[in-house]
Amino acid sequence: MPELPDVEPYVALLRECIAGQPLEAVRLRSPFVLRSVDPPISSAVGKTVRGVRRLGKRVVLDLDDELHLVVHLMIAGRFRWQKRGLKPAGKIGLAAFDFPNGTLLLTEASPKKRASLHLVRGAEALAAHHAGGIEPLECDLAAFTHALVRESRTVKRALTDPRVFSGIGNAYSDEILHAARLSPVKQTGKLTADEIARLLDATRDVLVRWTAQLRADFADRFPGPGDVTAFRPDFAVHGRHGEPCPVCGKPVQRIRYADSETNYCAVCQNGGRRLADRALSRLLHDSYARTIDDDE
Repeated sequence: MPELPDVEPYVALLRECIAGQPLEAVRLRSPFVLRSVDPPISSAVGKTVRGVRRLGKRVVLDLDDELHLVVHLMIAGRFRWQKRGLKPAGKIGLAAFDFPNGTLLLTEASPKKRASLHLVRGAEALAAHHAGGIEPLECDLAAFTHALVRESRTVKRALTDPRVFSGIGNAYSDEILHAARLSPVKQTGKLTADEIARLLDATRDVLVRWTAQLRADFADRFPGPGDVTAFRPDFAVHGRHGEPCPVCGKPVQRIRYADSETNYCAVCQNGGRRLADRALSRLLHDSYARTIDDDE
């Protein structure tokens, strides 16, 4: 699912393309993409785009008359900017938004069709689409600490909970925790003041650095197929299981659960100890290597 650094390039590009432009038509190819009925989608036609912004992992188009188009790309949703009037592409096309200078396509290369579009009116209705997490790049240390420790949980889970922090998911939380030299399973209630400050610094550094990098990569074009991904070759640990940690050179480890995984460096983040992978440790029992040295 696109996270804060992935969504911000879309926001910047959309501002350039459609800010100040009237929405001339909305063409829905999939009947399932629109998840709201009041106000009707037809009421957005003719309204001018007054702003484009990120709301958590969502993209919001602010229109006249306090109307807001809210798009959640989910895992496979993407935007494309094309010549005006172009039809939504085949089976992946969900919707088309026509402007005087071009057409914005919403696509999804997945049969599950999880991407969604809502039209809401007013600040209160828009706020219902925000889980309530604070913006990690806008908060100070006190606010960050309060959000982090108000409930006891693993630091990985806290970072990825949209009710705690806005816009951080599985991929960038791995990168943040590696930069902060913290175990993903350490309990938030056991973090020292120094560790919390280090985590905030790492959060800012990772999100700012990757947002800047992706904005530069897509300064003059919309991301294409494969460009929005949770697996980037320059990541330190996420998606790099078995590859050398860029800091210590030891193999990157993972914890698998459901259809996702946590990647970390046992040496840099956990004193050389491997975290228990439930499925693998149950399978290997006493043969499961508890430390990096045992595994070599």
